[in-house]
This record gives sequence, C-alpha cells and structure tokens, in this order.
Amino acid sequence: MDAASQKIFLAGHKGMVGSSILRNLKSLGYRNIITATREELDLTQQSEVNSFFKNNEFDQVYMAAARVGGIYANNTYPAQFIYENLMIEANVIHSAYISGVKKLLFLGSSCIYPKNSKQPMIEDMLLTGILEPTNEPYAISKIAGIKLCESYNREYGTDFRSIMPTNLYGPGDNFHPENSHVIASLIHRFHSAKLDEKSNVLVWGTGKPFREFLHVDDMASAAIHIMNLKKSEYLKNTEPQLSHINVGSGKEYTISDLAMLIAETVDFKGNVKFDKDKPDGTPRKLIDSTLLRSMGWEPQLDLRKGLRDTYNWYLENIV
Repeated sequence: MDAASQKIFLAGHKGMVGSSILRNLKSLGYRNIITATREELDLTQQSEVNSFFKNNEFDQVYMAAARVGGIYANNTYPAQFIYENLMIEANVIHSAYISGVKKLLFLGSSCIYPKNSKQPMIEDMLLTGILEPTNEPYAISKIAGIKLCESYNREYGTDFRSIMPTNLYGPGDNFHPENSHVIASLIHRFHSAKLDEKSNVLVWGTGKPFREFLHVDDMASAAIHIMNLKKSEYLKNTEPQLSHINVGSGKEYTISDLAMLIAETVDFKGNVKFDKDKPDGTPRKLIDSTLLRSMGWEPQLDLRKGLRDTYNWYLENIV
C-alpha cells in the first residue's frame, strides 16, 4: 500500500492544528482521510469511540483533538481541562490498540516541562520538577498522553508516538479575547483597538517573559514527518520511557517584543501598555528541537511572515 492511500483518522480536524494537518496531508496527495465533528463523535465517550474504531480499519491516527486555551481559560476551567483531555486520550489510544491501528501520533504541549526548567528544555527534563500552576491540570493530562503511548508500546508492541510542540499560532486559531492563546488574543485586541481608534492597548503581565512561537503549518509538517519515520529510526532516537520529541522554531521573543510586532502587523498606531497585576506565567519557555532536526526536519516560516499570514486569515475569516 502506498502512503497516500493509507486510511487515516484525524481527530480534531476543526481545530488549528488539526485543520493544518488536514491541509498538509491533502497537499501531499493523501486521499483517504477520515474526520468526524463533535456532533458525529464525542471522543470523551468510550462506547462511541470504540464503535467508531471497530467500524473502520485505520492505518494511522493523528491525535490533534484536545481542549485548549490560554492562561485565563486554564486558570478558570482546570477541572474541565484535565477531565476532557484525559478522557479523549484514553479513549482514542485504547481504541487504536484494540482495533489494530498501525501508527498513532499524539500531539502534546511544551507546558509538560517544569516551570523552572533549564533553558532550552530538552526531552529528558520531563518529570524533573514542579509545573507552572496556571496550566498544571492541562500539562498533567498531556504527560498522561505520552505515558499512555509509551505504556501501550511497552506492553503490546504498538507504534504510538508523541510530539511536543512549542507555542503555536496561525490560521484556524481561536481569537476569543479571553480564552485564546497570546498571539491570537493580541491580534484581536490590537485590531479592535485600531477600529475603535483607541490610544492604548493593555497587555497582560510585565511583558518580560520569553516565549518561542511556531507557525501551525510548520507544526503540521513536523507531525507528518515524524509519523512517517521508519519505526527503526524512531526507536533509535528515543527510549521506551522517554519517547516524545520536541517541535519548535528555536527562536524566542519577549511578550513585549511580540506585542510590538503584532501592533506593527495590524498597523495599530497607539501605545502598548502592560498590566503588571496580571500573571506572567512561566518566565521563559524555549524547547530544544535538536533531536527532530537531526531527523531531517526544519521550520520554514519566521514570526514576522507568520504573523502577516495569521492576520490575513483573521481578516478573511473572523472579522
């Protein structure tokens, strides 16, 4: 069977990451991609997921489905974040095993690493310290997803893989003013301020924390690259209980610098101010993607170009 004809289940195809993986797969000639909306398949319900996998014979599964959000959402809905993500992961991974799926790729998050990790963060820093409190429940659910994949591989010989992306942005992001990640939230805020002719935009925190950002299309290309590595190469570069792979751009910016870049992208002419009473989150979060680069992948979109691409999508699809 050629790669393009493999039957693929893409969980979470409506989200930013899932929709990008879908675009990338189609551009590469994959033609047997199965998707399901939340109304068609509730991934938190074990019986539904079991039946869905039993009625399909998938070759590959991309696990892009998750409940996600920024600092505000994680802080406000911690029970929902940990419960829903644990249910989704457990149901999909177990159903993939019992239905004989050949390969599964679990998409995590760089928030799995301890709050005060040495920078840049390499894969073996997992479980070496205390997590950032604002998104601890979400991070624990993602760590559980990694360990589910590893445990099924160890006990049942499955080929379930995990990748941990840095902060993502791009087309398909959630631009809600409170529940979104930082880039989407700021694009919405600066655009609204521009339309309302406001003289100031207020940004959460001090502006001093450093963040790494990766365009979602680069993330999608990395996901497909890792999924299609030969099993021998994946095993050669990972360990049975340390099998996740970092995906990042390798470049970091302060939130202050990011805000200025977004103001420039949106053409906002007013002032940028910082609300120091709001939380900053982790002081610095840069992941080490040396392992992935050694396996032949490189990002293609720099932040300035990526922000223009994202803002244009926002104008065309949200405004």
